[in-house]
Amino acid sequence: MKLDILAFGAHPDDVELGAGATIAKEIANGKTVGIIDLTRGELGTRGSAEIRDKEANAAAKILGVAVRENLEFADGFFTNDKEHQLAVIKMIRKYRPEIVLCNAIDDRHIDHGKGSKLVSDACFLSGLIKIDTKFDGDEHWQDPWRPKVVYHYIQWKNLNPDFLVDVSGYIEKKTEAIFAYGSQFYDPKSSEPETPISSKNFTDSVNYRARDLGRLIGVEYAEGFTTERLPAVGQLGDLI
Repeated sequence: MKLDILAFGAHPDDVELGAGATIAKEIANGKTVGIIDLTRGELGTRGSAEIRDKEANAAAKILGVAVRENLEFADGFFTNDKEHQLAVIKMIRKYRPEIVLCNAIDDRHIDHGKGSKLVSDACFLSGLIKIDTKFDGDEHWQDPWRPKVVYHYIQWKNLNPDFLVDVSGYIEKKTEAIFAYGSQFYDPKSSEPETPISSKNFTDSVNYRARDLGRLIGVEYAEGFTTERLPAVGQLGDLI
């Protein structure tokens, strides 16, 4: 299967929180999108890996993504080395996306920055013809593939975006996908320990951050991204 967009997240729910509305909009516009989770989030204070597996599948159905897979790296302890890079390369070559979305380049959780650099490095290496990979169970060698662009969504920290996507009309779909992770976010009836993302303030911030970013470009809601290289436009009107 060839995808237009492949979104990576260090943990289940990273993609939904950082780019859920953008993904929902792209799918509504006819693009095919997949999600690859690097870990099962097994070190999370609340819930369990098994619960989060179910929540991730439910969120994927809400967004309408074509595929979701989990590489089952060790939560908190995966590294940006050859073994992990090759695992990501296999996914990139399997789905051959034009666009890759991945974690914030710098963030509160150590896995976010690590995951960001790992995926970015793998995107470059995936285009090298002398790196040989076979997908598990397949006897054929994979062809090299390098995505055209890699964009990093914004997470806990308020990083300055390089560009904003108008997601007006899709924030409700994003919110619905986020709340598929019932074990992780605000629930006044929950008896589990409080975490930085389980507060009502954090839940509310999903909306008011998108609204504030939208304010900057004159729309109702927006999501922000950073990029490692300058984006190009065909004409000045493309900047509107």
